[in-house]
Formats: sequence, C-alpha cells, structure tokens
Amino acid sequence: MTGLRWGILATGGIAASFASDLRTAGLDLQAVGSRSQESADAFAARFDIPRAHASYESLVADPDIDIVYVATPHPMHHENARLALEHGKHVLVEKAFTVTRAQAEDLQRLAAEKGLIAMEAMWTRYLPHMVRIREIIADGTLGEIRSVMADHTQSLPTDPAHRLNALELGGGALLDLGIYPVSFIWDVLGEPVTVQASARLVETGADAEVATIMTHTGGAISTSFSSSRTAGPNTATVLGTKARIEIDRVWYSPTSFRVIGTDGTVLEDYASQVDGRGMQYQAFAAEGAVAAADPAGGVLALPIAESVAIMGTLDEIRRQVGVVYPGVDDAHADGEAS
Repeated sequence: MTGLRWGILATGGIAASFASDLRTAGLDLQAVGSRSQESADAFAARFDIPRAHASYESLVADPDIDIVYVATPHPMHHENARLALEHGKHVLVEKAFTVTRAQAEDLQRLAAEKGLIAMEAMWTRYLPHMVRIREIIADGTLGEIRSVMADHTQSLPTDPAHRLNALELGGGALLDLGIYPVSFIWDVLGEPVTVQASARLVETGADAEVATIMTHTGGAISTSFSSSRTAGPNTATVLGTKARIEIDRVWYSPTSFRVIGTDGTVLEDYASQVDGRGMQYQAFAAEGAVAAADPAGGVLALPIAESVAIMGTLDEIRRQVGVVYPGVDDAHADGEAS
C-alpha cells in the first residue's frame, strides 16, 4: 500500500507543524481527533482536513484512515498509540516514543502481533542532511569515529505548571530535548557500553539541565548537554581519525554542515534545501515501511527495536539523576515486585 490516509491525534503545536508539512508534501491528510469537537473543527478548518473527530476513540475507529500520528504529551503516547494499534492503524508516535522502555516494549509487541508499523517520530533521522551524513560515515571519509558531541539547549517556560516542568506530564529536558542528541549518538556510534549522567533538578523534581558521557564499542566517547533554561549553540560534531563533520545550528533541523580533513581542508560543504520544517520526510519513510510490508521497520533509519533500546538508555539516565515520573515509574516498580 502506498499513499496512506493520515489521521492526526491531538491538535497542539507539534501536530500543527506536522499537518503543515504533510500539506506541503501533498500527502493524504484525512482526519484529526481531539478531546473536543471545537478544537478538532478549528484544526480541520486550518489545514483543510475533511473529518474532525471529537474524541481519540472516534479518530482511530475511522475506516478511512490507515495511519495515526500521535501528537499528545509524553505520558499519553503509550495509551494513545496502543489505542490506534488495537484498531488496526499504523502509528507514528512523537518522540520520545514513550516514557519508559517497558511501555515501548509493549507497543513493539502489539505492533508485531497486529502486523502493523509502530514508528518513533524522530524526524531528524530522516532529514536530507542526516541521510548524507550517514552516507559520508559509511563510505569511510571520516576514518574511525572517535567522538560525537551534541547539545540541545533552549530557554523555555519556567512556570512549574508548564508541561516541561511537571513530572506528571513527563516534564524535564531529557524527554523533550535530550532525546535528540541521545538518538543522534545512537545513530552514529550505536548502543552505549557505559552511561554517566548528571543533572540539575528544579523545584518540581524535573531536570532543567542534563549532561551525558557515554562510551561505545571500540572505545569511542560521546557527550551531550541539554537544557530547558539556557539557549546555547545547538550544534553537533562527529570526530574521526581522518576528518570531522561540523553540523551548524540548529543541527537537528534542516541546516548545513562541513566535512573537514585533519589538515583543515573542507572536503564537502552541504546546505539543506527543504520545504517547510522537514517533518514530511518521516512520513515518507513510514509510508515506505508500510509499502515494504516490514512491520519491524528494518527499512527505517530508526526501527522500533532501536527506539525501544534508546528508551532503555533514557531510563538509565533518569535513574542516575533521580528523575521519577509519578504513576508511570511507580507502576513499573510494582510490576517488577509482584
């Protein structure tokens, strides 16, 4: 199947960005679902969407959609994605994929049972400049990769009630911002062998800043820093024995980079040419995985097995810095004890 019929679950800012890019790319956006008819109607009118549903249940039951983009806050990802899968819909789930590895594993099992695609919406992986970076690394231009460094730092609302600072909403820099550099490090260096993390927690118990140092197979070292309280350079670097890649700001969105030899020679100067924000590329990838009848997502730049494993890394970072999500972590601990 190609030309999937898309439904969007939730009507917040990230849903609007995705809808805009779907329209820019000419993809088939058929329905939206919200918790109120008013919100669904307004979103549908804004993006010329044929059907507006007043509940998530109604959206996933719509027979005229094939795939659902889940755009709710982190703690709702598992429940909402599960609802869509149970109704026979493929899912593209906003990052972070879930809140815990246990939740991610549950979605992985359900998708496999149903023969459906469950995919994390880590849109950065699918951007043209990231595709080119993987090609450069694969062809050996950089030599042996020795280090990856990346930051994701923004000055965001400090209101304790804001979702970024509320633990009950999965708040903190890690799931919102840190997921980008951690996923990028995984992409380049693979699974970490060791993880060391430090963080500064705010009055709500959420992490305002979080830093990681990880080692990888072969001895490569990665570092990341993420913050919701400071606006930094938002650049990334991949260091190899023959050359390095310097990715300009904002490295996780369409941007430019240079490949620079050890003698300072610029070997390649790349500039992105992308319409919109670039979220359509992950939609193309999802449609390709469905067309390939590949439920495990092996054709994807980020298959579900890797999303699950990355959630495990995030679990370990949170464990080390002492960030606990009420309800979610409590339920997991209870399950382990029973």
